[in-house]
Amino acid sequence: MTRIPFITALLSLTTALAVSGLSWVTLTPEQPCTKRHEASAASVDGILYLLGGRRKMNVEAYDPAANTWTKKAMVPMELHHFAAVTVGQKIAILGALTGGYPKETPVPHLWWYEPATDQWTQGPEIPEGRRRGAAGCVLSEDKLYLVGGNTDGHWSGFVPWLDCLDLKTGTWTQLPDAPHARDHFQAALVDGKIIAAGGRRTHAAEKHVFDLTVAEVDLYDIAKGTWSTMQKPIPTPRAGAPTITHRGRVIVAGGESNRPGAHAEVESLNPITGEWLSLPNMNQGRHSGGAALIGDDLYFAAGCSAKGGGKEETTLERLSLPPLQSK
Repeated sequence: MTRIPFITALLSLTTALAVSGLSWVTLTPEQPCTKRHEASAASVDGILYLLGGRRKMNVEAYDPAANTWTKKAMVPMELHHFAAVTVGQKIAILGALTGGYPKETPVPHLWWYEPATDQWTQGPEIPEGRRRGAAGCVLSEDKLYLVGGNTDGHWSGFVPWLDCLDLKTGTWTQLPDAPHARDHFQAALVDGKIIAAGGRRTHAAEKHVFDLTVAEVDLYDIAKGTWSTMQKPIPTPRAGAPTITHRGRVIVAGGESNRPGAHAEVESLNPITGEWLSLPNMNQGRHSGGAALIGDDLYFAAGCSAKGGGKEETTLERLSLPPLQSK
């Protein structure tokens, strides 16, 4: 065995041993969060913020030290099917939908939520011809990148688009299309590369809502301006799965596919080697809830335990992650 394969095998074994004793813990705050799905979460200064979902609802803040939820400001409008992104001390909502199934409408603006003031403000407008929801969104060097999504809710209109919003100038730039169109997913950013894993091509007009999942994993190199498709697909294709970056790895948690119950699987991608690692399953399979990191602790709140909009949950789980790294 040559030196490099040996080191790779040793790192893989070390990683597997590091996760072998992990398990999700179901937390029991005195008052649970509000039932919601098609929501998202982000963390600011050690507090988890649960935002959006079907119906107009308050933001809710979870303090891990006190193990309590606190109701915050009401959303300015119904916002769902988005990925919340922390930008400094604010949270950005870009690429959301509003309205009812199956022809939800893309939200035409970026919205900001500022935890310090507990206020919502409207941000830049999305170009009319590029509006969509259920898209991935990541931040890189004062720029928000909007990936994929659907222009017509669940009815049709899944797209491979990539757009960039410069937060300093408010200007938009259209970038090359991804190799695969997808919606109902969240993107991740690792070392200047955008990773699109999971999702589906939602097409209710042709009776394809849950079944057209996307297994391929696409990667966009921001510096080079090019897309590629990774050799290995996601082990468990599904949609509606929160996606988190932790120490150079991409974690896809839960989700839904064309089966009655939601997924409990949690899978981690090393974007350098392309290898996937299975993390412990959640105690409650769920999709479209809010997930975010606080330090090395991954939290997953709310969501649905059945495919579609049935069986909304209030559960909150935590997985304490080891310092696994891609390098």
